[in-house]
Amino acid sequence: MKKSITPGQISRTNLELIYHYIYQKGPVSQQDIVYDLRLSRPTVASKINELEAMGFIKKDGQISSDLVGRKAAAYSIVPDYRIAIGVEIQAHQFKVLAVDLKGSHSMRRVVPLTYANTEEYVHSVCDYLNTYIDALSIQEEKVLGIGISLPGLVNLDGSEVTYGRILDCTGLKVERFQKYLRFPCRFLHDASAAAGSELLASPELPDFVYLNISIHLGASMIRNREIYNGRHGYSATIEHIQFRPDGPLCYCGKKGCIEMYCSMTSLLEGEEEEKFFENLRSGSPSYKERWLRFLKHLARAINNSHLLYDTVFVLGGYLAQHLTDADIDLIYDEIERLSPFPEHRDFVRISKMPVHNITIGSALPYIKEFLDRPIPASHP
Repeated sequence: MKKSITPGQISRTNLELIYHYIYQKGPVSQQDIVYDLRLSRPTVASKINELEAMGFIKKDGQISSDLVGRKAAAYSIVPDYRIAIGVEIQAHQFKVLAVDLKGSHSMRRVVPLTYANTEEYVHSVCDYLNTYIDALSIQEEKVLGIGISLPGLVNLDGSEVTYGRILDCTGLKVERFQKYLRFPCRFLHDASAAAGSELLASPELPDFVYLNISIHLGASMIRNREIYNGRHGYSATIEHIQFRPDGPLCYCGKKGCIEMYCSMTSLLEGEEEEKFFENLRSGSPSYKERWLRFLKHLARAINNSHLLYDTVFVLGGYLAQHLTDADIDLIYDEIERLSPFPEHRDFVRISKMPVHNITIGSALPYIKEFLDRPIPASHP
């Protein structure tokens, strides 16, 4: 026997529909909601009042209406109704920031601290995080959790690092951090965190491969707006595809991996990032030669991956802020030379989130989970 939908379920569904509409479109008027969601005026007015009373939304100015001389109240979500904390652990520092429901960040901090797989290191990071959250001066129930990204593969529930050769942290468990923290926490692969930021910045993209081209190379595959990890968690780890069997030794212990040709470390050869691009853009022949060689390697990596997965490739990480349209044209030129097929110039793009992407992305799973949850019956 089919169960009928109760009036209470309809009411709750309408409440969530209106909240998510305001989240996506705001600031909006009640008339906008009535028209686009095809709900009655009394229903919309009632749910607006309910959401406002619970603190989910707020009046946000006025919107001109079709009636001469009248303006309708505009409504937006309250972005800091909940926040999450993003943490990015690197070899010699960690970064922290707070992210609200719209993905905006605040109070970014960079803390010098060399990574060590010791209790002292874990305690130092957690002690700083607890102090940092206290300094936000917000109610504790507003903090959804703490996402901790690092350069390593992580299991599906974020509880353990399954492969962490860069920091030598394979087997590190999140429970070592959790025992010192007042809020839920989880690990994320840094490339997956960066890809999560791109999902926020590029809502028009259902599928793409994100290349996090930073100190090291990392990648993440997005399918149907979700990160696809594969059966064993190795999906999109293109950095360890072998370019040349006789190439330089990679940190993974194999020779000639793409990492050794398409990471910022391979490009810079020891000098500062800003110094390299300053010399490049000023026209230095030797720097132009290195840059062209790097772009050709990157084009080969993209072409090989594109032949396996015909989708958009987003170039992110530290490299993204330095890329130009002319650089993308050079990549396309090389792909056309390598590919057996006629290629369209529509599948390589520069990241829309070129800075703080990993740290912001570390917090976003908690934001997404909150937005996906049913709205509670009353304010907590």
